[in-house]
Amino acid sequence: MAVKSVALVAHDNKKRELVDWVSENQTRFAALRLYASGTTGRLLKENLERDDIVCLLSGPLGGDQQIGAKIAEGEIDLLVFFWDPLEPQPHDPDIKALLRIAALWNIPVACNHATAEFILTSAYMTDDKHQPKKPDFSGYTSRPVN
Repeated sequence: MAVKSVALVAHDNKKRELVDWVSENQTRFAALRLYASGTTGRLLKENLERDDIVCLLSGPLGGDQQIGAKIAEGEIDLLVFFWDPLEPQPHDPDIKALLRIAALWNIPVACNHATAEFILTSAYMTDDKHQPKKPDFSGYTSRPVN
């Protein structure tokens, strides 16, 4: 079975909710490769006692962009980003760029608990035969430039 990779990100007011959700679903996450932005990753490691979580930089310090790069490179299969719609974020352009790159590369994105639960429990998460269609950008990349 091909190991699926999940990126986990949460704004400060949503970190506890994300950690609790991952903790409640440890069995499902056991077979997944996990990436996380800085503080979220540290909290996940501490609470799950899992040292194989790849921790990137904190979101405002470039972690969102690092995850976006991993999506563009085909390393991430699912983005779970518990964001706080009530709290303004100083790195909002980075967040929008991350969500844009996930949409561009046809990566499923869960922005809240309910959607994350739907995706995590989907048969597609354990089905090796299902591969989301990757976009073909050859027309874009080979276009003439003036």
